[in-house]
Amino acid sequence: MKYFKKMVGERCYLSPMSLEDAEKYTEWFNDLEVAIFLETISSVITLDNEKKGIERMTSSSNDYPFAIVVKKNDQLIGNCGLHRVNFIQGTATLGIFIGDKAYWSKGFGREAVQLVLDFGFNILNLHNIMLYVFEYNKRGIKCYERCGFKEIGRRREARRVGGKWYDSVLLDILAAEYTSPYVKKFLKEDV
Repeated sequence: MKYFKKMVGERCYLSPMSLEDAEKYTEWFNDLEVAIFLETISSVITLDNEKKGIERMTSSSNDYPFAIVVKKNDQLIGNCGLHRVNFIQGTATLGIFIGDKAYWSKGFGREAVQLVLDFGFNILNLHNIMLYVFEYNKRGIKCYERCGFKEIGRRREARRVGGKWYDSVLLDILAAEYTSPYVKKFLKEDV
């Protein structure tokens, strides 16, 4: 699969999503260990449905989906993106997952979040980017907080898994709270 470097970090880059990766995404979305952190946990994702989902997202003017690819070997490890982009209000919702478990807890998710925030704030000129995460996703919450997100509220007992209720935690970040690691490198300040 050929990937295209839209936003490039130290160890990974964001590429436009491709239909050719639908099989890999389908595998990850049906893996309970991955899906338990996602909205898709209760869905049975078929290859055909995943292809339709990719087509819908990549053709939408309100979604900016990206594949997360490791720089050193061009390996797909997950995806992230901005969804429900509202250009009038300058808002969007961020989504991310690392499907390849060999890359969990190694900083790739944090780097991808920083790159997608850079794209949202410095290319799309958004003002506020929000996300939600289930309270049992401690690794995800830590990642988002390290990227500058702040908790803004909770939807109490929003998900039941394994016979127990969990809150949905809402976090957001403002453009003024974010420092660009990538886009600003291309801008030269006049002295």
